[in-house]
Formats: sequence, structure tokens, C-alpha cells
Amino acid sequence: MGTFWLLATEAAEAHEGGFGLNFDLLETNLINLVIIIGVLFYFGRGFLGKTLSDRQAKIEAAIKDAEKRQKDAAAALAEQQQKLAQAQAEAERIRKQAQDNAQRAKEEILAQSVKEVERLRETATQEMNVERERAIAELRQRVATMALARAEAQLKEQLDEDRQQRLVDRSIAMLGG
Repeated sequence: MGTFWLLATEAAEAHEGGFGLNFDLLETNLINLVIIIGVLFYFGRGFLGKTLSDRQAKIEAAIKDAEKRQKDAAAALAEQQQKLAQAQAEAERIRKQAQDNAQRAKEEILAQSVKEVERLRETATQEMNVERERAIAELRQRVATMALARAEAQLKEQLDEDRQQRLVDRSIAMLGG
């Protein structure tokens, strides 16, 4: 209030003899500014302090919330990375197992193929042996038939009736005793 009284006094002296307002901007501007700041500081201190503290509390809450979300995101990222590592390990295990199964199947197929080839060879050998025996038997029969036919032909040429009679008699004598 002392400043306000000073303004009123100065204004009165300037107008000689009364109360008045000083419209000189350079003189009064600084004084008015000091008065406004003083009034704002006195009356607005509680309001401005409360507004600033509310704002500070909101900012602190937002920071804490952001930090919590960051921690949650980091935990979720770590969990997902762990799951990814587990999935990759499982995929590697499955791939290795598939390769082992494929190798075993390949070996079994090769072993079975070798057995099948051996069986086919044995069957072919047996069939060849049977066919050879059949051919040999057929050749023997033909040779025997041909030999008999030739012997019969030679006998017919060499034996006349008289010789034939003597051969028959001799054969009967041998059989008879």
C-alpha cells in the first residue's frame, strides 16, 4: 500500500494541489508493473503454487507410468526372446530328429534293397539251374532217342534174319538157364 500512496502523492504534486493520475508512461510503467507483480504474488501465490504442484504431480505420475510401462515392455521383450530361443531350440531338435529319421530310413531302404537284389540273384540262379537241368534232361532224352534210333537202324542193316534168330536164341538160353 505504501507504493500506492507514493503514486498518489506524486500525482498530486504534479498537478499542484490535488489527487490525480500520472499518464507519463515511462514513469508509471515500472511502478505499475511492480504493483501488478506484487498483487499477483500476494493473491496468486496459493493458486499458482497449487497449479504448479498439481502439474508437477501429474508429470511425476506420467514419468512413473512411463517407467513402469518401460519395465513391463522390457520384461515382455525378455520373455518373448526366451520363448523365441526355446522355439528355435525346439525347431533345431525337430530338424535333427527328422535328419536322423531320414538317415535311418535311407539305411533301411538300402539294406532292404541289398536283400532284394540278393533274393533276385538267388531266384535267377535257381531258375537258371532248373532251366539248365531241364535242357540237359531234354538233351539226354533226345540223345537217347537218337542213339536208339541209330542203333536200331544199324541193327537192321547189320542183322539179317539168320543172325537175328541166333541172337534171340542166345538171349533165351541166357535167360532160361
